[in-house]
Amino acid sequence: MASSVAVSLRALAAAPLPKSSPATSCPFFVLLAPALPRRLLRLRSARRLPLAPLAASDSAFESSVGVNYAEPDDSEKDKEVELFGSGDDEGAGELVDDHSVEVSAAVEDEVEEEVGEYVEPPEEAKVYVGNLPYDVDSERLAQLFDQAGVVEVAEVIYNRETDQSRGFGFVTMSTVEEAEKAVEMFHRYDVNGRLLTVNKAAPRGSRVDRPPRQSGPSLRIYVGNLPWQVDDSRLVELFSEHGKVVDARVVYDRETGRSRGFGFVTMASQDELDDAIAALDGQSLDGRALRVNVAEERPRRGF
Repeated sequence: MASSVAVSLRALAAAPLPKSSPATSCPFFVLLAPALPRRLLRLRSARRLPLAPLAASDSAFESSVGVNYAEPDDSEKDKEVELFGSGDDEGAGELVDDHSVEVSAAVEDEVEEEVGEYVEPPEEAKVYVGNLPYDVDSERLAQLFDQAGVVEVAEVIYNRETDQSRGFGFVTMSTVEEAEKAVEMFHRYDVNGRLLTVNKAAPRGSRVDRPPRQSGPSLRIYVGNLPWQVDDSRLVELFSEHGKVVDARVVYDRETGRSRGFGFVTMASQDELDDAIAALDGQSLDGRALRVNVAEERPRRGF
């Protein structure tokens, strides 16, 4: 019997190829599968779509290794359209875990309504906070003013060069009423031995009211030999002990942002000016002897 099998194999090898098969030198022939569509299905579900049942029509064929292939039926194509969309419908649902999910328009409206409820606090709700201890940061400032209401923004101003606090900042409350309450609560409030200066901040674009130019004697004081860390609020604190301070400012270098070691203070009356000069000229401040005298008015330039 073995010899008959060998003869059959030799006869099979010598047999001519069928005309319907492609020409090849191989003694065996294989039916080629049709070109399949190249499409990747990216599903959020870990489950796979069920395979189409084997078709008994001409579209089904058998490969050389015995694996049957069938074109997907209409139900699978519908699921494919549901996944990718037809391309014509806007806002079509998305297939998630084998189920089509659509976002309700009512939910979208509710989200937009919630977002639209936030109202920007008015500029009048912003207050200036001066004479801050240098170790107070924005977080501590917010915690302090939280006693007066809802704090929207709290910011301590820092020197760009040294990254040290300049001793003042701003707090924006939720309403004007809360800002007024904060001024009442914290103006002259003691924080680590320093009395805060709290008042309404000037709105953006507005000009700060300055005292009118005096036709008589000047009420402006020159303060020299200032320690480098002294800022405007520290000047106000120092001169407030001798009268009402109308204006106080330290002069800074425009290039470096550092103090130039001097400044100017304007008092409310001549008596207060004289008292401040008599009390502070030559006094030591942080180890430096102050020079305090009446500031000379610069002559106006002619045209």
